[in-house]
Amino acid sequence: MLNNKWIKVSLIAAFLFLAASFYYIKVSDFSVDVNRDIFWGVTFSSKFSKELNYDWQENFEAILKDLRPKKIRVVAYWDEIESEKDIFNFSDLDWQINELQKKGIETILAVGMKVPRWPECHMPDWAKSLAVEEKEKELQKYIEKTIERYKSYDIIGAWQIENEPFLPFGVCPERGKNFMPDEISLVKKIDPERPIITTDGGEFGLWYKAVQHGDIFGTTMYRRVYNSFFGYVDYHLPPHFFILKEKIIRFLLSNYNKKFIVIELAAEPWLNKQLGGVSIDEQFEFFDLEFFKDTIKYAKATGFSEYYLWGVEWWYYLKQNGHPGIWDEAKKLINS
Repeated sequence: MLNNKWIKVSLIAAFLFLAASFYYIKVSDFSVDVNRDIFWGVTFSSKFSKELNYDWQENFEAILKDLRPKKIRVVAYWDEIESEKDIFNFSDLDWQINELQKKGIETILAVGMKVPRWPECHMPDWAKSLAVEEKEKELQKYIEKTIERYKSYDIIGAWQIENEPFLPFGVCPERGKNFMPDEISLVKKIDPERPIITTDGGEFGLWYKAVQHGDIFGTTMYRRVYNSFFGYVDYHLPPHFFILKEKIIRFLLSNYNKKFIVIELAAEPWLNKQLGGVSIDEQFEFFDLEFFKDTIKYAKATGFSEYYLWGVEWWYYLKQNGHPGIWDEAKKLINS
């Protein structure tokens, strides 16, 4: 007889197939409150800012002083913080957290092996050759150091443990059998008060496992992507897709109170090469100001109340190169 868990997973897949198939069906229960309060935050990656050949601290300061987000997600990169075994350098992350503390900006700190930005799994070179369980052990030592260091900061609103851990995407090694519950248990032991965010892909992630593990669930939301097999793809999923998906998961888990947010709302081009190596005209062919506006309109129709925009480093790159349109539009949105 089929395991009950796999029956539920199969039901999720079946329901999502039906949701995509009935694209034009209008369901009265899917209406959203257009006047609801919405928080628009951003994700910042110092690593990606460096890749775009800009002073990442200048980029960060511009975000805080000009865009003035009330909420932000920043990233602890294992490969940068512990580039040498047992030698920890938190200077770059310290600087970010201290700047956020000065301005009182609520912060999500993403920590783990798989965290935002390509290649998804960011592990130091010395750890790559370790056996799976030894690698997990070293990772937990790093996570413990990180949580201990920043738990006293009152701006930390939540810890994000791993990024889309159950979605097979990125350049990632084999993981330990219980890596997520083990990491969450460790963080809860160090800081039992703050919530833990777990995340999954919006379009292809099943959500089921991620929702079970965390206190808050965060989905990604992408509308236009590049795939090595299909090339450039527009998903054409209606906003109702996300509304239905949330309803299904809540029903299957009998959980109607857990907070669901959009942890990653795509607001930059997803190309088949690094953005820094592509002309701005080519970038705009894939994602321009009008598509940014349309993306915000689409996101509002999905019914969530908290969104973290993805691409703030790119907006700054455009602004510095004479194209401030998306930066200015985002500024109006974030401060609306």
